[in-house]
Amino acid sequence: MRVRILGIGMGPQHVTGEAAEALRGCDYAVAVRKRDDDGLFALRQEVCDAFGVPLVAVPDPERDRDDPADYPAAVADWHEARVAAFERVLGERGGTAAFLVWGDPSLYDSTLRIVARIAERGNVGVDHDVLPGISAPQILAARHRIVLHGVGRPVHVTTARRLPEAVAAGQDNIVVMLTGRHGFEGLEDWSLWWGANLGTDSEELAAGRVADVLPEIEAARRRAREKAGWVMDTALLRRPQ
Repeated sequence: MRVRILGIGMGPQHVTGEAAEALRGCDYAVAVRKRDDDGLFALRQEVCDAFGVPLVAVPDPERDRDDPADYPAAVADWHEARVAAFERVLGERGGTAAFLVWGDPSLYDSTLRIVARIAERGNVGVDHDVLPGISAPQILAARHRIVLHGVGRPVHVTTARRLPEAVAAGQDNIVVMLTGRHGFEGLEDWSLWWGANLGTDSEELAAGRVADVLPEIEAARRRAREKAGWVMDTALLRRPQ
């Protein structure tokens, strides 16, 4: 069977013409649903409805989210459980299936690893390809009308969990993803460009010196969560010169 991994940005408005054509050619799409009122599943449903493709819900396996001692191992166990769940659906349905990936499949998403693992297990014959999508850092830069790096300079992309490590290593221009409950402690004088739920109707933005905008960001995160039921935020941090 064929699997198409499609980056969809943050909804139908971000689906490229190439991804739209691919999605229309699929028999169905699959996605995990964490609960009955899963807002992210609902957004995927909007995408599928826009292109006339049925969406099959796959119950999301339990995951240890309480800052486990061995984080990589906890994620690996969760991925393996997702592999088994998706494998069952693909094996039962066959045909051509789409995985709809928020933003771009290359950035902090497990879909590519999950599909590769399904192919590796060999229980379902899978031939897959990938089409890119608009990523959160791209939307962040567009909203704030900035370039993510200085002239001829690098940008470092990491998660909030590993932000202290990046700062200690001397990184001074950092895109931070998956912030969750992690903050920007010790970076009060850095410049910050921040966005939550980028590209959706619950989008929130803030920019300025970290110490000055943190209260604003906390209020904005609450508003985004109240409106959408979830929060995905991304930030660019730049060390003071």
